[in-house]
Amino acid sequence: MGPDAAPAAEGTDPKRQPPRFDSRDLFLGGERLLINHRGEQYLLRITRQGKLILTK
Repeated sequence: MGPDAAPAAEGTDPKRQPPRFDSRDLFLGGERLLINHRGEQYLLRITRQGKLILTK
């Protein structure tokens, strides 16, 4: 780290990339999937225009 560089905030290391998934692998040919997060259930769906919408 150079003299002018500030340390990266925790969890924001630019060298570490988040996991990457292809939506085709997640949806398995369907248009909707359920995600459980901290005891809550969410619906992720593909719209007719091919965009993703996440709802609770």
